[in-house]
Amino acid sequence: MMHKILIVDDEPNIVMSLEYAFKKKGFEVFIARDGSEALEIVENHIPDIVLLDIMMPNVDGYQTLQQIKNKPLLQATKVVFLTAKNRASDIEKGLKLGADKYLTKPFSIKKIVSEIQELLT
Repeated sequence: MMHKILIVDDEPNIVMSLEYAFKKKGFEVFIARDGSEALEIVENHIPDIVLLDIMMPNVDGYQTLQQIKNKPLLQATKVVFLTAKNRASDIEKGLKLGADKYLTKPFSIKKIVSEIQELLT
């Protein structure tokens, strides 16, 4: 079964490298540049996992996470923050809001892929 992942980030270089890595591993990849775009995509495609930045234009990652968690259809969807916000208070807030994992930038693509695969098993 092909897993679906939604990558939500406003930095094109990050999106491109993650998209390439996940497609290579057999994922169906969806891309959103901000939270409002992400919310449209999750409605139509119900991803297994959302890789979510926090600092984005329009709707930030925290608000996006809360809206995903409030949708009954998305209860099984895992949400992983991938962000430059690395203070203990940021991490605590992200996990308290319901993120399944909190990863910080800069990052290793290999590590991100393995963390995501681990979450899906």
